[in-house]
Order: sequence, then C-alpha cells, then structure tokens
Amino acid sequence: MKRVGFLLKVKQDRIEEYKAHHRAVWPDMLDALSRNGWHNYSLFMREDGLMFGYFETEDSFAAALEGMSKEDANRRWQDMMSPFFEIPEGAHPDAMMIELEEVFHLE
Repeated sequence: MKRVGFLLKVKQDRIEEYKAHHRAVWPDMLDALSRNGWHNYSLFMREDGLMFGYFETEDSFAAALEGMSKEDANRRWQDMMSPFFEIPEGAHPDAMMIELEEVFHLE
C-alpha cells in the first residue's frame, strides 16, 4: 500500500464553508473515492487554510487521480470546490495537489 501526502491551500475567507461541504460529502463521491483506491483518506487544515491531505492506495498517486478523472461525481465535486482554493481560475483542485515525498514512516 502506498501512502500519499499532498498540500493544497483553501482561501481563508472560504474555510468554514469548505468545512461544511466536507461534513456532507455526496454519497456518489464517497463511492467513487472507494472504487478508485482512496483508503484512509484524511484532510487536515491549519487556521490559514493550508491543508494537508493523506490517503493510502494500492498503486500510485497518479493512478488514483487518473481513476477519479473518469468519475462524473468527481468532475462535479471539483467544479464546485474549485473556487475555494488558491489555484488558477478554472483549474480543478485535484490537478493542483502537490504530492509530498515520504521521508519517514514508523509502522
């Protein structure tokens, strides 16, 4: 199982609304994540909106993203979430994730 960590930045004035959406993630989006190998998926956020995401997958970050790119629920979710992030206008957040190198792991 590959462990994946990534960073994104939520706009500070949109943090509370962003959190509210994540308290009610659509069931079809949750199903799509599971179908595409996103396990133990968590998001952590600093008060300034810097967010660290973590998940485990059977293959790679690229393969997990590729699978999600074929999901209609993901396209709709990314369209909705895009304005919440400090990314170029019109970009999807999942295309802007910065993967982090794992440098230590204690089992």
